[in-house]
Amino acid sequence: MVLLIPIVFAIAVEAGVSILYLGIPMAAALSVTHGFLPPHPAPTAISAVLSANAGHVLLYGIIVAIPAVIIAGPVYTRIANKIVPDAFNRKGNLLALGPQKKFKLEDTPSFGISVLTSLFPVILMAITTVYQLIFNGGALPKHPSLLDSFIAFIGTPAITMTISLLVAMYTMGWARRFKTPEIMKSLEDAVKSIAMLLLVIGGGGAFKQVLIDGGVGDAVMKLFAGVNISPLLLGWLIAVVLRVALGSATVASLTAAGLVLPLMTSAGVNPALMVLAIGAGSLAVSHVNDAGFWMFKEYFDLTVKETLLTWTVLESLISVVGIICVMILSAFV
Repeated sequence: MVLLIPIVFAIAVEAGVSILYLGIPMAAALSVTHGFLPPHPAPTAISAVLSANAGHVLLYGIIVAIPAVIIAGPVYTRIANKIVPDAFNRKGNLLALGPQKKFKLEDTPSFGISVLTSLFPVILMAITTVYQLIFNGGALPKHPSLLDSFIAFIGTPAITMTISLLVAMYTMGWARRFKTPEIMKSLEDAVKSIAMLLLVIGGGGAFKQVLIDGGVGDAVMKLFAGVNISPLLLGWLIAVVLRVALGSATVASLTAAGLVLPLMTSAGVNPALMVLAIGAGSLAVSHVNDAGFWMFKEYFDLTVKETLLTWTVLESLISVVGIICVMILSAFV
């Protein structure tokens, strides 16, 4: 969001449209990525907890993401324009992003290299998923060949991100004649910027483990043992409740994953679909205890009420559309 807001502002000025008219679809796309698509940290972490194939999560996640983005983005933007018309007249608050840097176009990397670098982890995971679906029925065989092992290796989230980092260091650094110390300084600043996210993920994992060790997971399994409800829908509901209570989508999803793991195992549910169900639930009803709520409010210069009617609603739409698509997918996979 921090990277794309200035682009939204610039395009809105050039096109002569409201910044919120572009901002809602942008926020919808980012939220869908946050909830459904590896190698984003949240779905990747949930996949690890539930032992789900990250490539399958990515493949099914794209299928779920497309209708979710369309409905919560362009479609809801038109509805929101009628509900809160005053919000679409705001000019936004670019100062909330801090000092703005200016670059000469000739000093920046080309569009093609930029897109390739940013999508490289997705490309590697997609290669692994497609290869396994075509040649091995979607899973690594018991006696893999050297090629099978290599393809599976590069599709592992940690290895994918490591390879992508090295590619980015070349395309965005050495290829543009940056010296190694400059690249290392850039990496240092990048690590600092995600430090809080890493702490949130670690805290979510710790909180999940506390609940599991305390017997909450077994209690949830017993509580819903006689209830005629889909485990996928149950995972979504648990994530929704935790999201409303805790605010953080990452913490809510990791905690929900730990709680539904025993139930998912006993019910034989597809782990990739459970990851998406929990991811959908973790996006619902973002309100005042969520940092994303306040970021959206400040950047677009909205009131709390206007933020509730734009950001909160679009997040909830993604959640509902997501679980509907997951339930439909569960009938086929």
